[in-house]
Amino acid sequence: METRNIMIVGVGGQGTLLTSRILGGIMLNAGYDVKMSEVHGMAQRGGSVVTYVRYGDSVAEPIVEEGQADVLIAFEQLEALRYAHFLKKDGVIIVNTQRIDPMPVVIGAAEYPEGIIDDLKKEYKVIEVDAMSEALKLGNPKVFNVIVLGVAARHMDFEKDEWFKVIEKTVKPKFIDINKKAFEAGYN
Repeated sequence: METRNIMIVGVGGQGTLLTSRILGGIMLNAGYDVKMSEVHGMAQRGGSVVTYVRYGDSVAEPIVEEGQADVLIAFEQLEALRYAHFLKKDGVIIVNTQRIDPMPVVIGAAEYPEGIIDDLKKEYKVIEVDAMSEALKLGNPKVFNVIVLGVAARHMDFEKDEWFKVIEKTVKPKFIDINKKAFEAGYN
């Protein structure tokens, strides 16, 4: 299998690292060579966080170059826009519709762009999901990232039960059930 490239982008505290660990875990379980890398900006202050997950028969390095991502999983609209140029021509963006104002917007030094998802759809294949609303229905806004992952999982070659096994190994025991429900919500 040729190397496949996935990028997960968001802001600090959105669960990009957990999501990359779940993705890496399912790919390792399937017998692929997996390389992961994390790039932290001012993550604890709401800055960009990017993780790369590359898998295939043999993967040389963990970094995804511009124009090489098969999938871009974006937990926030502006982050999707910021990293869209990393997608291949036939790549797909899975974007959470949530908006988180970066510090320049908060202090009034910049404006948050309007119509981000519509603009992205003009150039890319985009799957949008209002994962925060779904997470709130489940009673825990922190699991929205696993809902987005569930949406992405529908477009991958792994069975739902395989994902559940990796979630059970990856998240803390007290959060397994809610994360499985979140995954199921996105998957369905």
